[in-house]
Amino acid sequence: MILTVTLNAALDITYRVPSLRARTAHRVAEVAERAGGKGLNVARVLAALGHRAVVAGFAGGATGEALRGLLAADGAEAFPRASRASGASPAAEASGASKAADNDAAPLLTDALTPIAGATRRTVGVVDESSGDTTQLNEPGPTITRPEWDAFLLRYRELLGGARAVALCGSLPPGLPVGTYAGLIREAQAADVPVLLDTSGEALRRGIAARPDLVKPNADELAGLTGSTEPLRAAQDTRRRGARAVAASLGADGMLLVTPDGDWQAAPPRAFAGNPTGAGDSAVAGLLSGLAEGLPWPDRLARAVALSAATVLAPVAGEFDRAAYAELLPRVEIARGAGTPEA
Repeated sequence: MILTVTLNAALDITYRVPSLRARTAHRVAEVAERAGGKGLNVARVLAALGHRAVVAGFAGGATGEALRGLLAADGAEAFPRASRASGASPAAEASGASKAADNDAAPLLTDALTPIAGATRRTVGVVDESSGDTTQLNEPGPTITRPEWDAFLLRYRELLGGARAVALCGSLPPGLPVGTYAGLIREAQAADVPVLLDTSGEALRRGIAARPDLVKPNADELAGLTGSTEPLRAAQDTRRRGARAVAASLGADGMLLVTPDGDWQAAPPRAFAGNPTGAGDSAVAGLLSGLAEGLPWPDRLARAVALSAATVLAPVAGEFDRAAYAELLPRVEIARGAGTPEA
């Protein structure tokens, strides 16, 4: 099982309009709702790849109820079928991956969210079909009380006992200190569970000091953390600050991976127009699934880049175009860094 933590989950709403123009009324062509937040997107992609994922975090109010209902539907859809008896989904088989399921009788996607009094936030993405661009509107999250945090922490410690890896994803809701992720990283380390951190700002800075196994910033977050706009230099600096490995999203240029075993950069064979929301979350799922399968770093990187590009082509966050993923994976171009030993 892979555990994903989303402390500021959201009900994701995607509007599609023919053309987005300021100061005018718009007729929405299509509306989609999904259980969202970075860790929930990661979990959904992991399930599509044939890995069991458990979602932890918070949910409350009417939007929280709607989110849990949508998540339950996703879990039912992701229930393992006979074709998955070996643990490999069609998407995973396209990568040549094969893995044993943790428990063939259990759903691939499980809700372990902690109930709270406050209402789960909403995010609204407006897709301009004429340009392919997306405008994102994110509400603030609910305030988390101390008893609610204590209940979550108790559940988190229990879940770590069965986890092969944990991903700590997204922003912190009001009421939680900036050092929250650092504490959760130390809990995972005490349970001997590899941990990936995907957040930003001061929460990222504090979290890196707790020495997570992998962090996944984008180029802007990396620059904000280190003051350097040169990705390789910034990633190396991030490792010196405490991260054991760094996977930096570089937009259309793909992803840079800096590890104790060497450096690699990978890019898709071409640029794609579409909705980039959730592309970074799919990359996290690729990295985590590769870790769980024991793949070498370059193979994990290739999977992350292919999934990220295939997500841009999908209509909503937390999904990826399976045909595009299968076509892209063998075509991802990987360049070895100067500090990487020869195979």
